[in-house]
Amino acid sequence: MIEKFAYDINPGRVLFGPGTLGAVADEIERVGAKRALILSTPFQRADALRLAEQIGPLAAGVFSNAAMHTPVDVTEQALTAFEASRADCVVALGGGSTIGLGKAIAWRNDAPQVVIATTYAGSEVTSILGQTENGIKTTIRHAKILPEVVIYDPELTLDLPVAMSVTSGLNAMAHAVEAVYARDRNPVSSLMAVEGVRALRDALRVIVARPRELDARSNALYGSWLCGSVLGTVGMALHHKLCHTLGGSFDLPHAETHAIVLPHSAAYNASAAADALQPLADLFGGSIGSGLHDFCRSLGAPLALKDLGLEEAQLDRAADLAVQNPYWNPRPIEREAIRALLQRAWEGTRPE
Repeated sequence: MIEKFAYDINPGRVLFGPGTLGAVADEIERVGAKRALILSTPFQRADALRLAEQIGPLAAGVFSNAAMHTPVDVTEQALTAFEASRADCVVALGGGSTIGLGKAIAWRNDAPQVVIATTYAGSEVTSILGQTENGIKTTIRHAKILPEVVIYDPELTLDLPVAMSVTSGLNAMAHAVEAVYARDRNPVSSLMAVEGVRALRDALRVIVARPRELDARSNALYGSWLCGSVLGTVGMALHHKLCHTLGGSFDLPHAETHAIVLPHSAAYNASAAADALQPLADLFGGSIGSGLHDFCRSLGAPLALKDLGLEEAQLDRAADLAVQNPYWNPRPIEREAIRALLQRAWEGTRPE
């Protein structure tokens, strides 16, 4: 018998497929806007400038200082640029850092958002904003944070470096792994989660060998869309709490941190959520923690937090922060168990 459940479906428009970048101008007008501030990281500034040229008079300007973990001071700079340019919407071109900045702006002024996703972050289809201030990363969930339009054009990901493709894809997988045992999961979200992980598993294997294969890039975007959509409909648990702690308080890179922590957080919850995790464990050889670790290793993904610059002496503080205001989790959050998890993730030890 199917158990009682509630399912909140996030509204939003998705355009998927090669060439959909050409629809940006139409989508700006569709949301009722006339002057778009284009957002990017410094690395993608040239792409943002080309997009501004493409949409012509609809471009109010370019702000290319988006940064990892969405620092509040950067958001304040972007808001100043938004007002100075008399913009009435934002177009976020890029991955999680840029998408996060667009969300942070919308949270403050309710500006419509058009997202052009160029990585596999998945955050573009959630109403969740994670932002950092004074070394602490916090999250907010609200309807006005959700972008109105998301464009997935796989041609924009053909030159995404393999290493970034791998960690970004594993970041998206983490959303789905947590979704299958979320307290508010439902049959639809679980189906999407398993399918999203399967699509990314298969796509990443091909991308590592043939980075410019369009079918694989399309499948990876498809998987990331599913994984992100699931994150947008259910709650987060231990994995995201750990990564928010490590990123916000120790300035570790976002996707790489998710990639390293994922096998360990999954292993931590493996016994408490065995039935829920079984369909995913089956995708990775029958054991979710060690299976994910072996998969990450096969892709050449980073495996150890120490390789990201985290000092072993910082693990005690990380454990203390991670157990403060914990997210709901199927297995109780115990400080010593979390400290041991972090030690294994720091060393890069294979979970058993």
